[in-house]
Amino acid sequence: MGHWEPATPMDVTVIRRQAAAALHGGDRRWATAPVSEGAEERLLLCVQELASNALRHGRAPVQVELTASDHCWLLTVGDAAVEAPPTPAADRDAADGGLGLYLVARICSAHGWTVETSRKVTWVRIDYTRNEAPPETLTAVPPPPLQTTRRNLSAPPG
Repeated sequence: MGHWEPATPMDVTVIRRQAAAALHGGDRRWATAPVSEGAEERLLLCVQELASNALRHGRAPVQVELTASDHCWLLTVGDAAVEAPPTPAADRDAADGGLGLYLVARICSAHGWTVETSRKVTWVRIDYTRNEAPPETLTAVPPPPLQTTRRNLSAPPG
């Protein structure tokens, strides 16, 4: 469905838009069954999170590939930083970022990473025929610690 080599955060935005266009385009030969509600949004979120993580924490060249088979999409994101495994944030302030892997793990049927020769490859599989992450799943995710971002929005400013 697509292969990209982002070099900047802006490239990740372009990839997300191009992936969305591929999902909604006229050539939907990849769709062997109806696409469930929310599946496309989950995939696009994974594209954004994994590609931006590879740029931020990996090493060039970064490669993003999206394929479809049977009832699933497979997203793979590779970079050359084989010594730096993907590490989900633990007890980190949301203002510092780092919650993408946690979110990806909650919304995909399968995910993981491996080292292939001189490349680290992070991958996710989304079954687009099922509602793998209904809204109540996402609302049940405990909020991250918000030490510096928590504000009392009901109190008047000042």
